[in-house]
Amino acid sequence: MTKWMLRIIIGLTTAVSALLAQDITGTWQGKLSIPQAPNGELRVVVKISKADGGALRAMFYSIDQPGPGVTASAVTIQGNTLKITIPGIGGTYEGKLDSDAINLTGTWSQGPKPLPLNLAHVKDEAAWEIPAPPPPPKMMPADANPEFEVATIKPSKPDQPGKAFTVRGTEVMTINTTVTDMITMAYGVHVRQVIGMPGWAETDKFDVTGKAEGGALPNLNQFRVMIQKLLADRFQLKFHHDKKELSVYALTVGKNGPKLTKNESNSTLPGLMFRGPGNLPGRNATMEEFAGVMQGAVLDRPVVDQTGLQGRWDFQLLWTPDETQFAQLRGPGAPPAPPPGTDTQPDLFTAIQQQLGLKLESTKAQTDVLVIDKVEKPSEN
Repeated sequence: MTKWMLRIIIGLTTAVSALLAQDITGTWQGKLSIPQAPNGELRVVVKISKADGGALRAMFYSIDQPGPGVTASAVTIQGNTLKITIPGIGGTYEGKLDSDAINLTGTWSQGPKPLPLNLAHVKDEAAWEIPAPPPPPKMMPADANPEFEVATIKPSKPDQPGKAFTVRGTEVMTINTTVTDMITMAYGVHVRQVIGMPGWAETDKFDVTGKAEGGALPNLNQFRVMIQKLLADRFQLKFHHDKKELSVYALTVGKNGPKLTKNESNSTLPGLMFRGPGNLPGRNATMEEFAGVMQGAVLDRPVVDQTGLQGRWDFQLLWTPDETQFAQLRGPGAPPAPPPGTDTQPDLFTAIQQQLGLKLESTKAQTDVLVIDKVEKPSEN
């Protein structure tokens, strides 16, 4: 009996060693069934290569959708299981390799419901062509001082959830935003840093749609300047600065360093769109922009970026919100209502440390505040 067990163990060890010896670099491709897609499916290509030092790296392409590839933050093999994590889009692929490293049988996760995705290891001649990404949009010169060429302001739909500041094509938009929301976005402050707002400016919600002068897209700072000018012109906003000691959160780097993926796209536009409370994939975002989103949508006090990290990053942040978070989005007295799958995640402070390698700590600081002198309901379009 002992001899047979020894033979079985030796046989299993040999099989695993043979699997690990297989070269999985190159092109893997397969089809993801998506009913909403034009043909009911999307073609997926994953290119795996070796980085300096021998570690594996990967680029993910959804070739039936416009846009460049997305960098994976981690590619790992344990036994015959391959796992690829793509934080910029909140995606994870996990598959089982066959003994010849030719086929992967697995699932793609980008939300509460994983989808089957089987990939085949193909030679160059059989690989699907990856379309060239669309040309980058025409961006404003960095020294431009932009304003809206034309802008319309309309009351938002009643009971519309959420809020957004976004760019779609040549249009610059705010959706379901109060005047207070516009001020906090335009001046990079938390709502606690805005003093003296009338009641309607904190409750009445507006959709703003406008086109920047020259048809070029603004970067984030230029977007803010455009909203500042709109507030002064259409809402007659006037204010002065003051200082006040406030409770804030300081965002710093943890003792073991950041766990973020460098974004190399050369774009100046971040992607920070929640997939629901407690689910934030970040793509091409600076730490200042991340701090701004957290103070604007999630937390009950300002967030100060003290990481010192330069450049733009991809990451995935999943946590279980508590009753103090997302108050502006969920309304008074409503529970955070995390999407399926996030209720098993850690709290925000633990998640930031474990998943991003950063720390979020409560402190007090003398902070700039905006004292409102005048604001009026918007003028006619």
